[in-house]
Amino acid sequence: MTVAWELTKPELAGAYEVTVYQEGWRLGGKGASGRGPSGRIEEHGLHIWLGFYDNSFRMMRECHAELEAAGLGHVYGDWRDAWTPENDIALCSTGEDGTFQKWTAHMPPRPGLPGDPLPPDLVFSLPYYLSRAFDLFRSLVLDTRVDGEGTLSGLDRPPEGAIKARLLYLAKLGGFAGAAALAEGLGVLSALVRTMTPETADSLLHAAQGTLDRLRNWIEDEWIADDPNRFLWEIADLALASTVGLIRFNALSHPRGLESIDDYECREWMRINGASVRALQSPFMRGLYDLAMGYVHGDPDQPAISAGQGLRGTMRTFFGYRGAFMWRMRAGMGDVVFAPLYTALKRRGVRFEFFHRLTDMGLGEGKDHVGSLTFDVQARVAGDEEYKPLIPVKDRPCWPSYPLLDQLREGRKIEREGWNLESHWDRRKAGTRTLEVGEDFDLVALCVGLGAVPHVANELIEHDQRWRGMVDNVSTVASQAFQVWLDEDIETLGWDGPAYITGASAKPFDTWCDMAHVVPEEGWKRPPVTSVYFCAVLPEPQTPPSDKDRDYPARRAQEVRRNAEEYLTGPMREVWPGAFDASGGFRWEILKAPDDGTMKAEPKGRERFATQYWRANVNPSDRYVLHKPGSHRHRISPLEVSYDNLTIAGDWTDSGFHSGCVEGAVMSGLLAAHALSGSPRLEDITAYDHP
Repeated sequence: MTVAWELTKPELAGAYEVTVYQEGWRLGGKGASGRGPSGRIEEHGLHIWLGFYDNSFRMMRECHAELEAAGLGHVYGDWRDAWTPENDIALCSTGEDGTFQKWTAHMPPRPGLPGDPLPPDLVFSLPYYLSRAFDLFRSLVLDTRVDGEGTLSGLDRPPEGAIKARLLYLAKLGGFAGAAALAEGLGVLSALVRTMTPETADSLLHAAQGTLDRLRNWIEDEWIADDPNRFLWEIADLALASTVGLIRFNALSHPRGLESIDDYECREWMRINGASVRALQSPFMRGLYDLAMGYVHGDPDQPAISAGQGLRGTMRTFFGYRGAFMWRMRAGMGDVVFAPLYTALKRRGVRFEFFHRLTDMGLGEGKDHVGSLTFDVQARVAGDEEYKPLIPVKDRPCWPSYPLLDQLREGRKIEREGWNLESHWDRRKAGTRTLEVGEDFDLVALCVGLGAVPHVANELIEHDQRWRGMVDNVSTVASQAFQVWLDEDIETLGWDGPAYITGASAKPFDTWCDMAHVVPEEGWKRPPVTSVYFCAVLPEPQTPPSDKDRDYPARRAQEVRRNAEEYLTGPMREVWPGAFDASGGFRWEILKAPDDGTMKAEPKGRERFATQYWRANVNPSDRYVLHKPGSHRHRISPLEVSYDNLTIAGDWTDSGFHSGCVEGAVMSGLLAAHALSGSPRLEDITAYDHP
């Protein structure tokens, strides 16, 4: 969608005619969402935009402004109506006594908004990130809470006469003062880092080593062992290890920057540079791997993130955000992102060919360009009209969770035989279609997910060693998600505090969030109190499925359902104690069933979960892209010119931000548009720092 947006900008004066070929009935890939029973929002997982998504927010702000100028502002609103700021986060852990604990933090709002032009003095560089780290250190000291207690809990002056308590207080206060002095020293080092050159790097490391070692020893001796405050100081320990490592490995002045340490696994690299074992097992580190779904084969015992991308993602997240730390979407990603983009692009003249599944991208004579594109036409629109994909929910255009069969010639057959038009394993179709270069197209942007590349670009893989290396060495993983709608809020169920975005929870659903804010956007007659989303990786089967195994997605979905039910009756007991009755059973009646008349009778007991939503993201294009150590060198850039009419786009490419996220995908789309048209300029892509 980013490629189409850039190629049809007014400043290009209509130089490009763009057609988007889309499998199934909706846009968005892993970010697609749909409306199901009672107009409820059904997602692939949990989608939150981070505050450093400058390129992504800039595109959406342009889109909203364009729709407003076209008289559609009343439909989509201002972009600030579509996203709301979120600064509260939570991580979960098991305490020293074996009980559940949560670590929470309120990240302070920062000047500006994502997508604003960058101030002249703001450059997202490693020295900048390191200087910001010390600001965060001070912020965490002031704002971090552990189970409701402030970071400086235990430093309250004891009453007169409590001799033992006062002696302990003075000892602890003295230790804190010592740390403050060391932190002041780090502030001096921060100033030196900003002016460091390759010639001064060695001397700077020598000067820093003693200060950093003393601060780490203080953290381990005085705070990490002190359970109520350990989360903060585990983060400080990791920050110190990162600082030492960036200097020791000369990453700040290395021509490849953070990629120079990408052959190391993140925890391994941190340990080399002095991080404690306890800090490496902290909720923060587990949350990092959970956020990146960084588990090979979906196995929690095989965590893997490259050191360079682990640091890049962390530094951009914590030190690159503007406005809020995170931004929640008003509704589903399909409604907030892809519906307005679709509407604006249609107004620009972009054509959309739905129900077109790419099956082959053939090379032309000389093997230096794409000569043909072959599609399975899954369904044909009745009367050869254009398919109209959106439906109204609460007077807003939305994507349905199902195809609008009354618009299709084969609609009754598809319904009767139960075709799954978004399943890789369901190859039923209405026909085929082949496009030829020079007649039907000139240029191609391949924007499928990495997992689909072997199924659509087999000739390129056989012909080109780089493409073979990419599909062999850049790994993907399946994911699982479920959503519940509740007739009681999570505070009533026992959760203390705001509707945090929570990570590092118990497996198999380590990430979850209270999404009460989306319920008013749904179409309930009697709305539930809240909706809660859960997601995580999905372990791979021992034997990969056959391409002819049509029932495979349904079997994996049933596996996700079992996982979800067991999760609600197991680990959530610690989080939502109020969801359980006096006999210890989960109160299934708190689950809100659809009220749109589609159900003849509401199930009782455990069967009530059948009224909720769950999915297994196992389709090749739906799989999440990992960033294992060493895999960066196998990614291909959209700027690659081996094929003179082909570029690629997706979060699996070498885009400058190698992460499975919106920003990585948008940056890749911007590079692909540049490869085809020269626009946008590379220097206008925020944080793109590759040559």
